[in-house]
Amino acid sequence: MRLVVTGAAGFIGSNLCDALLADGHDVLGIDNFSTGRRQFLEDAATRPRFELLELDLADLPDIASCLSGADVVIHLAANADVRFGWSAPRRDLEQNVLVTHALLEATRRASVARFIFSSTGSVYGDTATIPTPEDCPFPRQTSLYGASKLAAEAFIEAYAEGIGITTTVFRFVSNLGPRYTHGHVFDFVRSLRHDPTRLTILGDGSQRKSYLDVSDCVSAIVALLDRQGGHEVFNLGVDDYCDIASSAGWICARLGCDPRFDYTGGRQGWIGDNPFIYLDTSKIRATGWTPKFGIREAVERTVDFLADNVWLFDEDESPR
Repeated sequence: MRLVVTGAAGFIGSNLCDALLADGHDVLGIDNFSTGRRQFLEDAATRPRFELLELDLADLPDIASCLSGADVVIHLAANADVRFGWSAPRRDLEQNVLVTHALLEATRRASVARFIFSSTGSVYGDTATIPTPEDCPFPRQTSLYGASKLAAEAFIEAYAEGIGITTTVFRFVSNLGPRYTHGHVFDFVRSLRHDPTRLTILGDGSQRKSYLDVSDCVSAIVALLDRQGGHEVFNLGVDDYCDIASSAGWICARLGCDPRFDYTGGRQGWIGDNPFIYLDTSKIRATGWTPKFGIREAVERTVDFLADNVWLFDEDESPR
């Protein structure tokens, strides 16, 4: 198959490109490199079946020509900065909603039959239904990021209904693993590199979260490439969760340090930080998919990757 992957140089996108190429697919990767890393595509760039387009989906008036001949569009490109959403309130609207709509319209014009979208468990807000199934009633939205992903999902469902394309939405928990560059493990490792004697933890450390190794995320997407007909939504995660204090302990143990934990206090680390995220994944498991890594293994694999790739911290702290 010929597949288009947006956000191809990102954490999940680059891992997905490698997996698709290993399976013999033709892959067109699209990225504007605002957060993606060229280093993550070094292996893909050596493959004759891979093509890279450096462009900003938000600036291109008509991207249908880029999708010509594609069998599947996998849309991963997005602003994923939940914590600082209110510092630029239009960013989630522009990068997550408007870009998704533009890509859907390009998909229609290019007659691409299949559209896959990376959504988030954040669409469930601060839900009281735990573990949370796909058909859970939506409470109030707690972040601009979650609201933008839910709006994008609505457009996707409307296009599936209106023009008959096959659409799949994956609502991820936070991913961890090789090429991870954003989130609490990254922040904790960076902090401990500067000062291994103390670690500041936002909130009270009791926030409970589920995490998924990126290889398991990628395997789910690959496994469902051939789905045909209609619109489907799948939660994607593991049947487990941990609290942030425990995760911090695993990270410190992996790095061989024993810092003092300083908590900022409160049940949330920031506005939109849902204190309990744990998804019901029985629907995706019914397809035959199952994750290979538990949460602690995913955390430790991430720490090992970051320890072996300290250049990521230098790049993160430099003007881009």
